[in-house]
Amino acid sequence: MTWRPDISLPELKITVVVPAYNESTAIRQVLLALIRLPVSVVLIDDCSEPSLYSRIADLPVKYLRHRTNLGQGAAIQTGIDYARKLEPDIIITFDADGQHNPGDIANLVAPIMVQQADIVLGSRFLPDSNSKMSVSKKMVLQLARLINFLLCGLLLTDAHNGMRALSRKAYEKINISENRMAHASEILFEIKRHRLRFTEVPVHIYYTEYSKQKGQQASEGIKILFDLILHKLFR
Repeated sequence: MTWRPDISLPELKITVVVPAYNESTAIRQVLLALIRLPVSVVLIDDCSEPSLYSRIADLPVKYLRHRTNLGQGAAIQTGIDYARKLEPDIIITFDADGQHNPGDIANLVAPIMVQQADIVLGSRFLPDSNSKMSVSKKMVLQLARLINFLLCGLLLTDAHNGMRALSRKAYEKINISENRMAHASEILFEIKRHRLRFTEVPVHIYYTEYSKQKGQQASEGIKILFDLILHKLFR
């Protein structure tokens, strides 16, 4: 994996929220790369077994732990709730499995800096993203983006990318109620509901054998679709 920690970031207060569940293999490397940047880091341990605390106890990272496994959406909301108390200019959501590159954070925050967007979404399908994936995964993601468009009216190039940047305006308005993976689509509902300005930027995703094992299965995709339909019907 090629990290790019030697990037320049603006003199803004940035908090990175990292949801994690059973990521003992990758979490330390992920956090070591993040703490080299001028950001604060909040790790939300979603009731991993064993606890992730022993892996990161010596690092300058805020550690929060759920008493029960609630899902990635709930972990992100816990992180955002805590980060709000720090009053950062920008909150970044960042996966714990080693797929994301901290070097992309500078590109994520740039549209917010120049007031072109309230929320910035990472994309694996824009030019310069350089994210290699299987044909089957591409097909699933393309189908997901069409479903998102049909349900919430926002047509993106990517779907369910965990790397995002939220301005103060965005993180004060967005509230995630979908505890599990459907939260990624729920964020799009929130963008539309609050009329937030959004854009996408290319990000670099590294697919390792480990991260592929942690990825979503087809059955999980069906559950996400079911959750989204219920969300659309009863919201």
